[in-house]
Amino acid sequence: MNEKEGAVPSSAQSAVLMRSEPLPSEAVEAIGPQFEKQDPNDLNALMGSLATVGFQGTSVAEAVRIIERMRTWRLSEDPSYNPAEDEHSQLPKDDPAHPTNVRCTILLGYTSNLISSGLREVIHFLVKNKFVSGIVTTAGGVEEDIIKCLGPTYLGSFHLDGATLRKRGLNRIGNLIVPNDNYCKFEDWVMPILDRMRAEQDSAPPESNGERFAWTPSRVIERLGHEINDERSVYYWAAKNQIPVFCPALTDGSLGDMIYFHSYKNPGLTIDLVRDIRRLNDMSVKAKKAGIIILGGGVCKHQIANAMLFRNGADYGVYINTGQEFDGSDSGARPDEAVSWGKLKSKENGGDTVKVFCDATIVFPFIVAQTFGRAYWAQQLPKVTS
Repeated sequence: MNEKEGAVPSSAQSAVLMRSEPLPSEAVEAIGPQFEKQDPNDLNALMGSLATVGFQGTSVAEAVRIIERMRTWRLSEDPSYNPAEDEHSQLPKDDPAHPTNVRCTILLGYTSNLISSGLREVIHFLVKNKFVSGIVTTAGGVEEDIIKCLGPTYLGSFHLDGATLRKRGLNRIGNLIVPNDNYCKFEDWVMPILDRMRAEQDSAPPESNGERFAWTPSRVIERLGHEINDERSVYYWAAKNQIPVFCPALTDGSLGDMIYFHSYKNPGLTIDLVRDIRRLNDMSVKAKKAGIIILGGGVCKHQIANAMLFRNGADYGVYINTGQEFDGSDSGARPDEAVSWGKLKSKENGGDTVKVFCDATIVFPFIVAQTFGRAYWAQQLPKVTS
């Protein structure tokens, strides 16, 4: 049938004005913060409104929800828990092994640049207050914390000329500047410690299981945390609170440089990676519930996820990074890829995961403020008002 002259072609009209199928009754409307109705100073209201913003705003709200599940989980409240099958249910309620006190094992992973940045103070808060059970990071993620106790890191610019900085003895990390003197101070500080560790290696008594004593990356980091004896340090608090810090790539940084120099000056210091991987994997296997929070990618992301494989997947997972999956890298992979390996539980098996595509220095402070930060201040309130 011919269209009338001057009329809209019916085929074009039907294509553009295609009828919609009705959405389910539980469909959520996309809507953002309404500052005429809510106080812009109210962080709780602002963060709550992100849930319906869409895009990464909604992912941030999902991260908050999932971390709250990690933070508040107790064995006694788990639907699958049966007190009749648990001998620990008869223990006094103040016993750490009583089911009301058994919490989710939370492993935190982060790359070294985040310790170089001011996100260090957020991580410091989590470790000081025992909000995490263990850490996996890189060599820079260890040494930069110690180095900041010896000398400051400064704000600079992404556009500063590398050759000029090199002549001035200044190192650039993004838009941060670390004077090379800080690393010289680190060498002066760490070398005598490595000497003492070398001597103790041969004189230390055997392990409780009869094995010969050996340094491991986590033991080295614990020792450095005790030695720095500075409350500004993340690893001071990790050592004090007995939170293990794993670093599979311990030699990939200034600390590795120092170990290299030390191997010529005082040979024989050995660091056993095998004992640490056993320790980390055992934490995963023994966890009643496991959650992982990973900032960035690389070795810290994969090492935590791989440890979760030994328990057939973490129950909760939050990734925060800017990596893309299209090059096949683990750094950019979304949680569903880890599900295929058995490193995260699938949704059908109770898994609850999200990836936030964002710079962690932007969103992680807000996420921590809305979860662990609120919990901390809720505990302080009675002390303030009493």
